[in-house]
Amino acid sequence: MKKIITLACALSCIIGASAQSIYDAVKLAEKDLNGTARFVGMGGAMGALGGDITTMGTNPAGIGIYRSNDVMTSFSFSAYGAESKYDSETFNNDKNRWSFDNIGFVFSTKVGNETPLRYVNFGFNYKRSKSLYKNMSMAGFMGVYGDRPVSQANYMAQQATDAAKYVWDAYREHLDYSKKGIYSDNEAGWLGAIGFQGGMIERDGADIDLYHPLNYGEPYSTFNSSEQGGVGEYDFNIAFNISDRVYLGVTVGAYDVNYKKFSGYDESYDNKEGYLLDSYSKIKGSGFDVKLGAIIRPFENSPFRVGFAVHTPVFYKLTYATSARMTTDYITSKGDWDRIIVDTYDYVGDMERDYRLNTPWLFNVNMGYTVGSSLALGMEYEYEDYSTMKFKYPGNEGGGDMEFETAEAKNCLKGTHTFRLGAEYKVIPQFAFRLGYNYTSSAFNDEAVKYLPSNSIMTDTDFSNKMSQNVFTLGIGYRGSMFYADLAYKFSAYKEDFYPFFNEFQDTKSGEWALVTPQATKVTNTRSQVLMTLGLRF
Repeated sequence: MKKIITLACALSCIIGASAQSIYDAVKLAEKDLNGTARFVGMGGAMGALGGDITTMGTNPAGIGIYRSNDVMTSFSFSAYGAESKYDSETFNNDKNRWSFDNIGFVFSTKVGNETPLRYVNFGFNYKRSKSLYKNMSMAGFMGVYGDRPVSQANYMAQQATDAAKYVWDAYREHLDYSKKGIYSDNEAGWLGAIGFQGGMIERDGADIDLYHPLNYGEPYSTFNSSEQGGVGEYDFNIAFNISDRVYLGVTVGAYDVNYKKFSGYDESYDNKEGYLLDSYSKIKGSGFDVKLGAIIRPFENSPFRVGFAVHTPVFYKLTYATSARMTTDYITSKGDWDRIIVDTYDYVGDMERDYRLNTPWLFNVNMGYTVGSSLALGMEYEYEDYSTMKFKYPGNEGGGDMEFETAEAKNCLKGTHTFRLGAEYKVIPQFAFRLGYNYTSSAFNDEAVKYLPSNSIMTDTDFSNKMSQNVFTLGIGYRGSMFYADLAYKFSAYKEDFYPFFNEFQDTKSGEWALVTPQATKVTNTRSQVLMTLGLRF
């Protein structure tokens, strides 16, 4: 992948007082299809049909359909798979996991039969809104751009050069990456610092503001990563039934984030010299949002319903923590092998940075139709514009916008479209079969990259541009006089282009900059999930 940018644009991209990744932000903003087995079995297309606890998280008015109390819990088993192909190499990583996914209740209060307000219902629901479990691997030669090798070491040198030329001159004479205290400096970039201290980049003899890799060969690289954690959502709902034709609802959602990532990246050269960079990171925090919804039955003698919902951004308060360890093996001037180890944890422990994240607004339109008591059909459309995500500094640092990260979201991300279809057919009143389908378009522009500013504490340079996602579901259900049990199967799949890093090269004649990556690693991600819900209606 190559992208040409002007010199002025290239310089503006390195100015920023902090660095949080838009790729992490998208992971936290996205939501999985999850909840009760009935909801999942119908593809989540129940916003206008209502009558399921999980609908308070999509269209809050769906709880207004209830005329009895409901309590339930859900659990599931998931099998995750990631197949990655780079050049002639293919890697497969699988992971299996049991999880507690869902618990909730609805308390229904009848107001009267003749009054316009018929029911006032209250509900609570917990669900795991995003699962972030994934293992991934790739390996191969990184390629060349013209006569220049493409490598992560180039990225280290570029960050060090950017800081020396465009940032540090305003504060002191020159950036000294040899000092261990550099990792505590808010203006320092860790990738350049650890590359210099690890012996993979050096200062130019003629221009002390210029850094370049010590080894100019094309590297053979190996990458491995492991991600775990997710986002939990706690919804508190109140909904109203007006004349059995208009249903209104509001949900206040609270969110809990716990996400961890480890990545190991290795570069080896022809003379067997090379390095291994291990990066450790975690994100913890909480947030809240408000969801408003309405369902209308426009024709008195028709079961057709149409619904609308709007979700505010999730307002997150997050803490990013990281450390890195670099191990370099090299040949000394005497021809002996030696090793350099740089571990930031020895100097600063887990370095933390607080920040605020506002996810996109969400708009939802849904329709539902029933045929007697045997068939229910649902359809939904949802829109989110990820380019509108905003990053902010915490209140104790002024609370202003993080301009670089917010601009990166605007430049690299776009709006997504989600379509949901679902159907339920009752063979007899006690037994039902369900089918569902979801499609979600990509949030990433074609040439999006993970750009680390000159003062970023991140050292994991990898990123993946996720493409559209398809989800297929089916389910069965039993409903007795009080007890009910539902079982659902969900298969989701999406492809993504993975890159371990990107480089910047400047044309000596035109002055234009090219953003260059290795060829894309083609990754196919799948998840098979079996869910069971047990509940009581009374």
